[in-house]
Amino acid sequence: MYSATQIGLALASVFSWILFSDTPNDPEGYVQDASNIRTEYDFVIIGAGSAGAVIANRLSEIADWNILLLEAGGDESMSGQIPANAFGLQLTNVNWHYETQPQTNACQGSLNKRCNIPRGKMLGGSSSINSMLYVRGNKRDYDKWETDGNTGWGYDDVLPYFLKSEDNQNPYLAGSKYHSKGGLLTVGESEFRTPLGTAFVQGGVEMGYEHRDYNGENQTGFAFSQGTVRRGSRCSTSKAFLRPARNRKNLHISMHSRVTKIIIDPTTKAAKGVRFEKNGQIYQVRATKEVVLSAGAIASPQILMLSGVGPAAHLTEKGITPILDQPNVGKNLNDHVGLIGMVFLIDKPYSLLTTRLINAPTLVSYALFRGTPLSIISGVEALAFVKSKYADVDDDWPDVQLHFGPGSDISDDGAVNRRIHGYTDEVWNAYYKPILNRDSFTILPLFLRPKSRGTILLNSKDPYDKPLIDPNYFSDPDDLKITVESVKIALALTKTDAFKELGSRLHDTPFPGCENQPLWTDAYWECWIKSSSFTLGHSVGTCKMGPDSDPTAVVTPQLKFRGIKNLRVADTSIMPSLPSGNTNAPTIMVGEKASDLIKKTWL
Repeated sequence: MYSATQIGLALASVFSWILFSDTPNDPEGYVQDASNIRTEYDFVIIGAGSAGAVIANRLSEIADWNILLLEAGGDESMSGQIPANAFGLQLTNVNWHYETQPQTNACQGSLNKRCNIPRGKMLGGSSSINSMLYVRGNKRDYDKWETDGNTGWGYDDVLPYFLKSEDNQNPYLAGSKYHSKGGLLTVGESEFRTPLGTAFVQGGVEMGYEHRDYNGENQTGFAFSQGTVRRGSRCSTSKAFLRPARNRKNLHISMHSRVTKIIIDPTTKAAKGVRFEKNGQIYQVRATKEVVLSAGAIASPQILMLSGVGPAAHLTEKGITPILDQPNVGKNLNDHVGLIGMVFLIDKPYSLLTTRLINAPTLVSYALFRGTPLSIISGVEALAFVKSKYADVDDDWPDVQLHFGPGSDISDDGAVNRRIHGYTDEVWNAYYKPILNRDSFTILPLFLRPKSRGTILLNSKDPYDKPLIDPNYFSDPDDLKITVESVKIALALTKTDAFKELGSRLHDTPFPGCENQPLWTDAYWECWIKSSSFTLGHSVGTCKMGPDSDPTAVVTPQLKFRGIKNLRVADTSIMPSLPSGNTNAPTIMVGEKASDLIKKTWL
């Protein structure tokens, strides 16, 4: 038996290593908080997240440029480095704890009909709090961006930027046309696999799908998850891009710095600098070249509106003097939302129960060797990209994604997942509580290209007041219709021979609130989807990129803000539409491409 002291020492050692090291020989690799902030920089970057951290690294490669990177949160969380503990961070103060406005067609089983939207508030932003899944999306997504007038954003244009970042650890993938080694961002698979994950992939093959690299030539198929992991722990953009640049004299990284306003000259319509608060003190810093806004699809439009840029009538209503009437700031919000909480019971002791994760042998083994269930990437062991009956059968452009977890909401005794997913007591007690801690797995199915669009608006002119977020989930009936089909595909998968060998069956107690619907009909699934909706935090589009001919576009294909000089936006908000998959890898790509666009302008 291991003593408590042995466990504590082993974990303290490994956590110090994985949190602060860029290499095993660099134990002091943490980021220093800027204390002597200058009054003037060439570039001021707002947000040290998935794009902002990349831009800070790449711009500071130019020794003659001085860069200030502002982050509202602090350094990364130590506990968040463990892949299987990814979602636990959402209950802490490193999450912005955003909520939607009450929804009509979603989150009906959540408190006040509001959906939780996790967003990271620390160095690395949401890459430090997310599921770590590395998914680029589909070639067709980017080719459509280009066809719609975004010159330079086709797949052949953006692929080099994915490759530039990547340091792929899979010897069968690295160095191929679609993957590279030597980049700053470590990408790999989990060092541990369960029989359940194997059954998921085998079941997909039984259904006629390929077992393939979904970031390669074709996307349609089943695979074990690829993730931003390094030596069995999280590889955020902070760890990948900021720590290697931390000793550059021309880069200042200021944490706990809440941006309240971009300073814009109302006469020349030029961004002059940024105002922010840090430790109770107000700073105003001048940007001689550009302000780069990388605060994300929620915070970027909020900061713009606080600065007098947005829908003029809305700003006036909130007591803000408009500098530029840009009615499309905060519009075009689109996001991935699916059905959370399906529980499939099994007869084998294979699932990730908390009792199997949190014990002395598993913890010590992870601390020393990594190859334990704690290494599974956010508990999402495998992914599938498949086609509903509404997709083109001859086109490699799947419209459904399945996230597979070798555990479910009942696996942690209600400690974390219940709170993250926002179930009411009535839902929890009726559906989940009677089967707590039994062996199970889950599948989260979703529609990849939703048509519903929502908005971000200000609640008030107070920069500390959270914005009003209304994603308008399932307002387009096609979104719900195809999500129902995604559920049917998940159910069919669990009836393959691979899963039958495990005794797989859906926990078939009627979901609370849907008892009046005939079981297993489309109406029943629609009710469950509306009741137990879950955002993957893939919000995009609120500062839409587009050509001059697009009246709804906020930024140009060079990411320059229309109507405001020396202001660029580079984050998920510029994406015209969602990529077909998780959005962290595409956001890092945006950071890489934005860096080159900025360099091209000023060098």
